Amino acid sequence: MAAGGGGSCDPLAPAGVPCAFSPDGQAYFALASSDGHLRVWETANNRLHQEYVPSAHLSGTCTCLAWAPARLQAKESHQRKKRKSEVIGTSDQVDLLALGTAVGSILLYSTVKGELHSKLISGGHENRVNCIQWHPENDCIYSCSDDKYIVEWSIQTCKVKCKWKGDSSSVSSLCISPDGKMLLSAGRTIKLWALETKEVYRHFTGHSTPVSSLRFTTIRPNESQPFDGITGLYFLSGAVHDRLLNVWQVRSENKERSAVMSFTVTDEPVYIDLTLSENKEEPVKLAVVCRDGQVHLFEHILNGHCKKPLTSNCTIQIATPGKGKRSTPKPIPILAAGFCLDKTSLLLVYGNWFQPTIERVALNAKDTHICLERDISNCWAPTVETAITKVRTPVMNSEAKVLVPGIPGHHAPIKPPLSQPKEGENKRKLGRNEASIEERLEAMDLDRKGRKDDLLQTTSFPVLLTQGLESNDLEMLNKVLQTRNINLIKKTVLRMPLHAVIPLLQELTKRLQGHPNSAVLMVQWLKCVLTIHASYLSTLPDLVHQLGTLYQLMESRVKSFQKLSHLHGKLILLITQVTASEKMKKMPSPQQKAKLVYEEESSEEESDDEIAEKDSDDNWDEDEEKDSGRDEDNGEEDEGAEDGEENGEDRDVSSDKELNGDSDLDPENESEEE
Repeated sequence: MAAGGGGSCDPLAPAGVPCAFSPDGQAYFALASSDGHLRVWETANNRLHQEYVPSAHLSGTCTCLAWAPARLQAKESHQRKKRKSEVIGTSDQVDLLALGTAVGSILLYSTVKGELHSKLISGGHENRVNCIQWHPENDCIYSCSDDKYIVEWSIQTCKVKCKWKGDSSSVSSLCISPDGKMLLSAGRTIKLWALETKEVYRHFTGHSTPVSSLRFTTIRPNESQPFDGITGLYFLSGAVHDRLLNVWQVRSENKERSAVMSFTVTDEPVYIDLTLSENKEEPVKLAVVCRDGQVHLFEHILNGHCKKPLTSNCTIQIATPGKGKRSTPKPIPILAAGFCLDKTSLLLVYGNWFQPTIERVALNAKDTHICLERDISNCWAPTVETAITKVRTPVMNSEAKVLVPGIPGHHAPIKPPLSQPKEGENKRKLGRNEASIEERLEAMDLDRKGRKDDLLQTTSFPVLLTQGLESNDLEMLNKVLQTRNINLIKKTVLRMPLHAVIPLLQELTKRLQGHPNSAVLMVQWLKCVLTIHASYLSTLPDLVHQLGTLYQLMESRVKSFQKLSHLHGKLILLITQVTASEKMKKMPSPQQKAKLVYEEESSEEESDDEIAEKDSDDNWDEDEEKDSGRDEDNGEEDEGAEDGEENGEDRDVSSDKELNGDSDLDPENESEEE
């Protein structure tokens, strides 16, 4: 059971990396590194079995993981045997792995397929998932989050079955009882829930920091009274920055809330594994991996109260062998430890998270301290000190002058020789012939004031910055880091020593969490450090762990940037449309006259006839007389046109004439046309 994920901005977040052994004889070891990669290793031959990178591994890093219990795996393998497309021999390799992410989603990964099995997102958590627990019998998953809620998921439908508030603050850990009827949750206090009614059965208090791990230590108490499934059971709890592991006993009466005993360790626990006790006489074996890289082994019979904290029966450490007289052994951190099926040996995972080493170690009851020497130099781990050890310093004469390279773009400054035992004699020999300070400055070509000020300022800033980082002097650091000159920042970062790069990044990370006005300046420094010293940073093997807090801080700062950019784009479209419509309203409508109008002749004649029909009776008589005169002069062309007009408008003209009293003119016109 992993204690939690590393690289979080919260100082009270669990330390360590999410990792766990598979339940089927510990054949596999799953490890979710802080770069978002899931790696599954074979414990027998220490070989990388699979590697999976989620699509959202940068924004939604893995915060916890849990293997499916053996019952669900057997059911899954039975379904796969029925499929003809699946290989029959892979039934023993069926494993489902649940991954909780920092954005609140849960991924189910299948190691047989080597791909994502399903994804649980709808209606779940709104914040990072802290712990995942599989139900031993039902096809359910229980998860808790920083959003104060506990969610019960259905594996078949990938939907939420039930969701309830677990605590007034974030819920950090979960654990299901052996019979699957009760659920332990830890937030500010430890609560025992009845899964059927979702009601609190008991409260437990005793940790001042968030609980990072919960484990039941017994299966069934060996007592005369009938067992109700929970009364008399013991469970273990470990908290962040707490060097005590408390043991609690569930009682039917609600009188006692404190722990019955505790185990003491050297540092914060990051990984816990234990063997369940089936009866009252069988001792519980406990393996605790601490943050300092040691493993503490405990063996104790749970039989009630114990006033003093119990110390470990055995401590295991791993170190590199010291080659030569001057080289000293260096400790190798242990990442996880798990008991084998025989309970007499232990699986140790040590080294670094991207290339861990898995080894089986036999335990001896007589040993109180085990220190293993292991050489992991053949593993992929780039070192920086290899080039430095090959440098030899030549033996020089005291009278020789050494020219050292100076600041780029300037002449090399003349440094006074180191103090020698014959310094007084040399001064006596030189006498007054020694060059004065003015002559030295002229020789260094620093007569111009601008170059002199620039040189003194840029050379003093790296010294001040290095001294401030080593002595943690806030006044000195503020003087350097509060400058707004971009060129000065670049020169300072360029000339600072390499050993001060990581402390500077850690100082910038602290200041980025402060006021936004100071964060603007820190971003400029951070940009220069990452661009100038990128080659040096890429050689550090534990860079991801050291810059994990900075990465999480940047992710949280730019989390809402995408939504804001979408909103910004929509607002720009709306504003441009509104301004364009307002400009169109204010513009006067163009008043232009047509330069040329073309009309057909037929339309002109029809318009003239229509106008003539609308005239009065007197005008009509005059027009008729004029038309008759024109008909006599013009001939047959006008007569044909009049025939067409009378044939086309026979009914209209006759009705108009009847109304006007001109019906007596029709026979005369007909006689004239004939």
